Amino acid sequence: MIQKKICMLGGFGVGKTSLVSRFVHSIFSDKYLTTVGVKIEKKSLQLPNQQVDLIVWDLHGEDEFQKLRMSYLRGSAGYLLVVDATRRSTLDTALRLHATAQSVIGRVPVMLAVNKSDLESTWDLDQNTIDQLGCVVVKTSAKTGSHVEETFLALARAMIEG
Repeated sequence: MIQKKICMLGGFGVGKTSLVSRFVHSIFSDKYLTTVGVKIEKKSLQLPNQQVDLIVWDLHGEDEFQKLRMSYLRGSAGYLLVVDATRRSTLDTALRLHATAQSVIGRVPVMLAVNKSDLESTWDLDQNTIDQLGCVVVKTSAKTGSHVEETFLALARAMIEG
């Protein structure tokens, strides 16, 4: 069995905790709870010929008052950038966090979760804007569960194969 640490990165209120709750516990709550510091969850996955324990670090959202602690990133085998598709500013935050993460842990597998796909009619992003990150992009919805499991599985595969 292999253990891999992944970090959830993104701005304040983009849905990082909701994605982790949907992935690990198969639940979604409309109640908003701010993550203070970091919350760590674990889930075992069965990949072809390999069992992997994902240690998911759900980091607090970055905003003008709270910056990401670099020490949280150390030891990460990959990370999931999360943006709220209804708020364009969260992509700018993700771009900054992506650059920061690369400077701290180097080039590791990364995916961009464009969250809130269930609200696509109210999106404030377009495909050209999303493509700026140059990484795998997945449209997710923590509320409906759309593409949540597949996103974590794809990131796990990339970390094992990488």
